[in-house]
Amino acid sequence: MNPSLKELVDFIKQLYPSENPVPLHAPRFLGAEKQYLAECIDSTFVSYVGAFVTKFEKQISDLTGAKHAVAMVNGTAALQMALIASGMQSGDEVITQALTFVATANGIRHAGGEPVFIDVDRDTLGMSPKALEDFLAKFAAVRDGAVYNKLSGRRIFAVMPMHTFGFACRIVELASICKKWGLELIEDSAESLGTWVGEQHTGTFGKAGLLSFNGNKPITCGGGGMLITNDDAVAHKARHISTTSKRKHAWEFFHDELGWNLRMPNVNAALGCAQMDRLDHILSNKKETAAWYASWCDKHNVGFIKPVDGTRPNHWLNTIVVADSLEREEFLDFSNSNGVQTRPIWVLMNKLPMYQNCLVGDLQQSQWLEDRLVNIPSSVRVQ
Repeated sequence: MNPSLKELVDFIKQLYPSENPVPLHAPRFLGAEKQYLAECIDSTFVSYVGAFVTKFEKQISDLTGAKHAVAMVNGTAALQMALIASGMQSGDEVITQALTFVATANGIRHAGGEPVFIDVDRDTLGMSPKALEDFLAKFAAVRDGAVYNKLSGRRIFAVMPMHTFGFACRIVELASICKKWGLELIEDSAESLGTWVGEQHTGTFGKAGLLSFNGNKPITCGGGGMLITNDDAVAHKARHISTTSKRKHAWEFFHDELGWNLRMPNVNAALGCAQMDRLDHILSNKKETAAWYASWCDKHNVGFIKPVDGTRPNHWLNTIVVADSLEREEFLDFSNSNGVQTRPIWVLMNKLPMYQNCLVGDLQQSQWLEDRLVNIPSSVRVQ
């Protein structure tokens, strides 16, 4: 193993001197969380109706510039609702990336779709525009105003790139390809709250996007997600079907279609509101940590993932690049055995038993990254 990787473990302990072991990404509750939770409890509105849900949705809408924000129980639910509300039908295909967290593929399946896995770019870790163009040129055909997969015969409904670890993918190019082919663009921006491409927030380049507020995200509600969109119809549909499809009425229970119970409870939104109050501090703290890591890695010849030009990441999870899968395993064992939590990137989706029969493209870059990427501690540093 590269000796510098052992030195990196010591450097991480210096960045987080009060924590043993040093967590990968721990939540921080340093604001009005307890106050807002008490207010929520005192109001008795602790389920999915309440002032904090409304406030949290507005905070996210204001930050991202999205016209609508609909709070959900988690990011997977938001992804599922985004697809269904956008018009996906059972059996439709959604082109996504093989290098992603399993929730991306699960959300597609939960919505009744079939994931198709293509490659990513090595520098962004997100879907490769070239890989998308190559796949569509080889397999797609336009028929009766829709795009079909010539191999499977299924309709290709949407493209779903993921902004990995808070780094923006080449979303402008991907949006252009989707427009050319007439495909919906649904962004899995679960990991990228506070990430910008130029002056536009991730999740707002297509029909809809989604965010996650899991316990390890830059801000957390304990659990929670958000669908964001500029489309009035998508927002209305998603809000309706995720709230059991109940027609609004003072007392009558009439449900006009199959619905789900997937809205965020007010008690979780109370946490989210308090976290959003401190978002600027959270992002600046994480940016500073990433800069220290980048400087150290440059000096010690350790590969470090940096944002591409024209993007501003949220620096959710800092990521190093090691020589190969053997060195990756050696470093994971050494760091975790020495009080520093690290983890590898995910196993490629097409290798998982429930997705091993899905159609895949050439995954050369995805495999290269799977063998070499390791996440290192990225929590907000508490002085």
